[in-house]
Amino acid sequence: MLRAVIDTNVLFEGLTKVGTCSAVVDAWVARGFVPCVSTTLALEYEEVLTGKLGPGKRERAAGALQALLKRAEWVPIYRRVRPVSPDPDDDFVLECAFNARAVVVTRNLKDLKVGEEVLGLDVWTPDQFIHELKR
Repeated sequence: MLRAVIDTNVLFEGLTKVGTCSAVVDAWVARGFVPCVSTTLALEYEEVLTGKLGPGKRERAAGALQALLKRAEWVPIYRRVRPVSPDPDDDFVLECAFNARAVVVTRNLKDLKVGEEVLGLDVWTPDQFIHELKR
């Protein structure tokens, strides 16, 4: 089964809007792939969701996040790969994917494509990911 690390921007958009990112979250719920998460990445998810949403939405998003994390494979970080990306928070995603041997799903190709170049990771947009899941 396909293993993937979902970037925070995809998770946030998937929980707050309808579109391809919400299809990624739906596939996570349906166990259509193996979502891989490290402790640091889970904390990043929580920080972004609680920092960008108002109180009512924040509580619902936190509940949804907890449900998603129960369906994730927890990835121990044995090998650090930082700094690689121009944004240090993106290194959490790359590090998790590297240790999990998983693809990265992101809307931020600009900063995360370095994962392909430096670490040999596959970095896909949500559209590419959904296309691969349907194959």
